[in-house]
Amino acid sequence: MMSMQEAMRARHTVRRYLDRPLRPDIVEKLNSRLAQLNAKHDLAMKLVVNDTRAFNALLKMVLAKGVKNYVILAGKNGPGLDERLGYCSADFMLYAQALGLNTWWVGGTFSRKAVSEIADAARMIGIVAVGYGATQGVPHKSKRPEEVSFYQGEEPQWFRDGVEAALLAPTAMNRQAFYITGEENKVKITYDDGLFTGAFRGADLGLVKYHFELGAGADNFVWANE
Repeated sequence: MMSMQEAMRARHTVRRYLDRPLRPDIVEKLNSRLAQLNAKHDLAMKLVVNDTRAFNALLKMVLAKGVKNYVILAGKNGPGLDERLGYCSADFMLYAQALGLNTWWVGGTFSRKAVSEIADAARMIGIVAVGYGATQGVPHKSKRPEEVSFYQGEEPQWFRDGVEAALLAPTAMNRQAFYITGEENKVKITYDDGLFTGAFRGADLGLVKYHFELGAGADNFVWANE
């Protein structure tokens, strides 16, 4: 099994999946990971297996072929819910990648009505498709580190590594609308609430924070925002 750091570099968005069921032991591991994340972050994420209701017939033919397994990103309404879901979905996706699976973070093209009937929570922000990809995907177009970050003083290696990891995170419309600043051991993330990113700002922040922590090493810094 690859490490989470290796999984972070190997993970790419995959929208088409093979007609290959998840093994029972894999399902058990995924559910165990979700249970840990739900308990730690007060969430209600849920794995749905062998179910095709998340996408309508047209999307299943064109965009989401073969998607039969997905995680519902949901929880009780409360402060920071979207960010916590984004953060934990990043962990889940990399864990799934480490197990030899592929994923796709979906925020707007799935059937909310159908999935909401399965969700056991007050608020749902999206789903993560998971399974054996027809391909391994391709790297997304990315900004340069200097476009999304600034460090006051001599930039330490951990900050550079964190920014590079943050650029690997999936974000709404792949706009990478975040900006990371650092001074000594304090790091802060700001976000551009543009037309396409406003609805997913919290989730994007969580996704980016998780990747930055994984790349930089959580012991090397503190979040100045918190």
